[in-house]
Amino acid sequence: MPSNESSEGFQIVVPCSSLEPTMRFLINQLDFRLDMIMPADAPRIALVSGHAIHLRLEQTTRQSSALLTTTLWLPHALKERYGSIADAADPINIIFGEPPSTELSATQVDQAIVCRPGEVGNWGAGRAGMQYRDLIPCRLDGSVIASHIRIAEGGTVDDYVHYHKVGVQLIYCRRGWVRVVYEDQGEPFVMQAGDCVLQPPTIRHRVLESSAGLEVIELGSPAEHETWRDHELTLPTPSINPTRTFEGQHFVRHIAAESEWRQLGEGISFRETGIGAATQEKASLRVIKLAGTPEKPITHSAQTDEFRFIFVLDGNVELTDCSDEPIALATDDACVLPSRRPYSLRTMASTEVLEISFPAA
Repeated sequence: MPSNESSEGFQIVVPCSSLEPTMRFLINQLDFRLDMIMPADAPRIALVSGHAIHLRLEQTTRQSSALLTTTLWLPHALKERYGSIADAADPINIIFGEPPSTELSATQVDQAIVCRPGEVGNWGAGRAGMQYRDLIPCRLDGSVIASHIRIAEGGTVDDYVHYHKVGVQLIYCRRGWVRVVYEDQGEPFVMQAGDCVLQPPTIRHRVLESSAGLEVIELGSPAEHETWRDHELTLPTPSINPTRTFEGQHFVRHIAAESEWRQLGEGISFRETGIGAATQEKASLRVIKLAGTPEKPITHSAQTDEFRFIFVLDGNVELTDCSDEPIALATDDACVLPSRRPYSLRTMASTEVLEISFPAA
């Protein structure tokens, strides 16, 4: 398959105070095409191409007397050969560097990081008309991003065939429904509330339409990763290959309505999604159900790994670990748990919690 990536070679860097209108003018009025945009939750960099040139749009608040700066990106290995040119090449800016790493990683967490609706920032405009709420504002030194994503108005989504350069990416349908299509996975399908997918690295896909008020929870590593548009591929693809691997992972579609709850302990059950096996145990996603009552509270106790993220889907729990006072968590609260420490979730109500772990729980 021919590649449309243009991260190496000549790029004209175009500083702009607002990315979206600049990008739309170039695409709609001057017949450029979008090749890459990042980050997805709050885009500030985009690559567009047309008329035999590549433009790198960079949203910035800095004032510059020059409208355009020409930048030549070269692999770091060529620095010794071209270093003297870089020092003297004005106004050409030569940058030596390697593509950003897409390895899955997570920084050790010393204390619980809690994000509640309305406490940290507001919903912001993201890619393809979607709205994003950051669930891990610190991004754990750039290692992980968790987003609460919504589409307020239903109907056709202004999306295109694209893929992500990422180590791991998990999507859980929180509310409503969304119709999507994936490379080599057959015809478009609808994700309902409770369904989830593993999007392996570089798999081409597209969001087609959604219900009004759609909400999904998305988690990816690293936190900032490139989203590339594929101008050549049309979805659905004529071939179907559900076992195809993409950089060592394969696509997973978990349908909540067709899955069974497994017992984890008295009053505790969970839904297995198969994501652990599909990522070679790098990551996992599961939903845990706690059947507590005021007369008989239920406590789920476990040991965290390098990274564990929970999102309260329904109900409320009291989080306790070995160093902090108990933390009350309610519906739509998110929390990153301290690394490699025992913890417990206690509830006196029927509660469901989304849990994502690195490595697989």
